Amino acid sequence: MSKHLRSNVALVGGGIMSATLGSLMKMLMPDLTITVFERLQSIAFESSQSMNNAGTGHAGNCELNYTPQEPDGSVDIKKALKINAAFEVSLQFWSRLVELGDLTDPRLFLNPVPQISFVWGAESHDFLHTRYERLGAHPMFGGMEFSDDSRRLLEWMPLVMEGRRKDEILAATRVNRGTDIDFGELTKALLGGLHHHAGLEILLNHEVHGLERDPEGSWRLQVKDVVTGEEIEAKAEFVFLGAGGGTLPLLQKSGIPEARGYGGFPVSGQWLVCKNEAVIARHAAKVYGKAALGAPPMSVPHLDTRYWKGSKALLFGPFAGFTTKYLKQGSNLDLFKSLRPHNLGPMLAVAMNNLDLHSYLIRQALQSQSQRIESLKDYLPGVEGADWELAIAGQRVQIIKRDPKRIGTLEFGTELVTSADGSLAALLGASPGASTAVDTMLAVVLRCFPDRAKEAQFQANLKKAVPSHGQDLIKDLPLLRQVRGRVDSILGLGSMLARELEAVGVA
Repeated sequence: MSKHLRSNVALVGGGIMSATLGSLMKMLMPDLTITVFERLQSIAFESSQSMNNAGTGHAGNCELNYTPQEPDGSVDIKKALKINAAFEVSLQFWSRLVELGDLTDPRLFLNPVPQISFVWGAESHDFLHTRYERLGAHPMFGGMEFSDDSRRLLEWMPLVMEGRRKDEILAATRVNRGTDIDFGELTKALLGGLHHHAGLEILLNHEVHGLERDPEGSWRLQVKDVVTGEEIEAKAEFVFLGAGGGTLPLLQKSGIPEARGYGGFPVSGQWLVCKNEAVIARHAAKVYGKAALGAPPMSVPHLDTRYWKGSKALLFGPFAGFTTKYLKQGSNLDLFKSLRPHNLGPMLAVAMNNLDLHSYLIRQALQSQSQRIESLKDYLPGVEGADWELAIAGQRVQIIKRDPKRIGTLEFGTELVTSADGSLAALLGASPGASTAVDTMLAVVLRCFPDRAKEAQFQANLKKAVPSHGQDLIKDLPLLRQVRGRVDSILGLGSMLARELEAVGVA
């Protein structure tokens, strides 16, 4: 080895998870030294990049897969409440960074956008109304509106309603306090804001290809400079694997017992992107529908207003596909290289028990452009196909793990895997991902640094970073009001939303 590096913490992957964890650590434990390793030429170039994200600003407002319908017709809202509370944690932390000047302008990454759930047909209408009654009765969703009046729906989403049959059964809910988050820009802002803190180094074009325990108890990382070819050895007392689809292979190489049985199922995606500025200007909402039978949660269709570096965009999708890559800029051998004796059984079991998912992915992958436009017509009846072009979205690796009853199970959420001694943590999975990054990364810190978390200064810093920590936002209405009032004021959510709705003439 021609070069040696040493730090307290090694963050593998230059995306939103590592950026969030690094920011949290520097706020709670400023004495730590941190090294970030990113294999690509830029941070936030893989899963955190806007085009590679299947959804932004997830808060449980409009994502119907977070409120499943039970066999008796009731709607389970527990996951939506949990995700909404977790998103509030993110908003609190970003607000604190704005106060400190580490995030200079929230408008660079955050824009208010109403979030709408939209369905058609009598059965879906009844489901959405039941969902509205359950969610709308809770203070977290107290501002939710329901309507099946076509005139009202026309006010909410003019483009979606134009050209529809008058006898069509339609329904929608709307939450105005929704957001669009550009997690690519946020990642850059978070890591950029850390530059004035001592003890942080970001190494681009540096790929971590191996890691093992040191006899002293530290971790030894094998790192390659992909530009010069130089091999580097890095040491750290704590390692976080937050490399998206690249996490599983490194977790397997770590050799920790907690990694046994885990596998990964890769799913790719595509977007239809509008290139007609007049159409883009007339829509201001995230309109989510119901997922097709057998579709993974990341493929819930939505007509999505986005903001990229101040410019407004309109996307529809994502359309799912199958690939054996674990990263968009990965290898076709990724899936096969991840096979181990301990995860072969779970992966084969998942393959046999999810034939409907395989069928769905094959159908999606074989779609023509005209078939994708036909899907878009469910949301925009008057769509002009020439206004839309296809773009490649990102890669997601769904979790496969052991299950006592079925040998293996396929999970569509996220999961935190940590070593018994807390010296290594890895994040697997995809959804809701970036929107709940602060809550998830705070769990990493508390689980892996329990002694530091007992320190008075740590607790004082934590209370400033996330004022609601240790309290229940789901049950404490006065606290919820206080928290939302503070973040809305600091981040400017209310004033920005009013300007956006006025610009497109939405009531």
